[in-house]
Amino acid sequence: MTIVTCIFLATLGLIFNPSSAQLSLDFYENSCTPLPDIVHDIMRATLNRNPRMGASILQLFFHDCFVNGCDASILLDDTDFFIGEKSTPPNKDSARGFELIDTIKSEVERFCPETVSCADILALAAREAVALLGGPFFEIGLGRRDSLVASFNSVAGQIPSPSFNLPQLIASFEAKGLDYRDLVILSGAHTIGRARCLRFRNHIYNDTNVDPDFADSVKVLCPINDNDDENLPLDFQTADLFDNLYYVNLINRRALLHSDQELYNYGTPVDRLVELYASDMDAFFGDFADSMVRMSSMNPLTGFRGEIRRDCRRVNFLG
Repeated sequence: MTIVTCIFLATLGLIFNPSSAQLSLDFYENSCTPLPDIVHDIMRATLNRNPRMGASILQLFFHDCFVNGCDASILLDDTDFFIGEKSTPPNKDSARGFELIDTIKSEVERFCPETVSCADILALAAREAVALLGGPFFEIGLGRRDSLVASFNSVAGQIPSPSFNLPQLIASFEAKGLDYRDLVILSGAHTIGRARCLRFRNHIYNDTNVDPDFADSVKVLCPINDNDDENLPLDFQTADLFDNLYYVNLINRRALLHSDQELYNYGTPVDRLVELYASDMDAFFGDFADSMVRMSSMNPLTGFRGEIRRDCRRVNFLG
């Protein structure tokens, strides 16, 4: 086989196997130069007004990536053809930030029409949320394309539940090609954000691995049969600051969620990681950046798969 033939076949392989295309740090360098500044400026203005939105965007990105990859399927509204991911129990009552992604997308379209995917916008917005709230800034590969469909049924079992125990949490991450280290690291995102009483009441009232004084203080705010929708910060000390106090809280048995406290109970290597990040914020920041990049690269649509949506809420053929 000649060298020319090999090159020709390799090129055909790339054309007909677009999933082999890789994400790139400079994907929009020539096609949409202002993209990073647009995302940064809108996220900064938003978080200055409402820092809670940072955690919402970060959660939106996690929930998108954990269901069939980082493809912006979570952003799709229901249609006559499918009931999407927004309507599922893990998202219906807690997923927020859709309007913010719409705002960013509209501004990006003004400068770079039909060029930047909603999946990449969500990835960049999540990166900015972390950095603007005091966490690490990290480079993130771009070039994702947007899903043509979302499925209510595809969400089942893919997003870790607040009621999961440690083996279930590890298994849910391993199913995505991530390991127990990624579990501990990415759970550190709970250093920001809030949760509804409904999500943690059983942990506070019935689990034995909870600091009694902490439990009593939470019970005042979340009575046993009332205030299901009351939102409490996952980190009471610095609710809107991205730091490492989440891990300190785990060691002190002051986690709000059962699934979080499961990361510090059993004297395993998981415990050792929690202790490392509780004592060394730089180690946490560095490893968090690496894990975010790994998660953001899970099964992206690239090449000729998917599309670049004009509107993040609907596929192009619907208008």
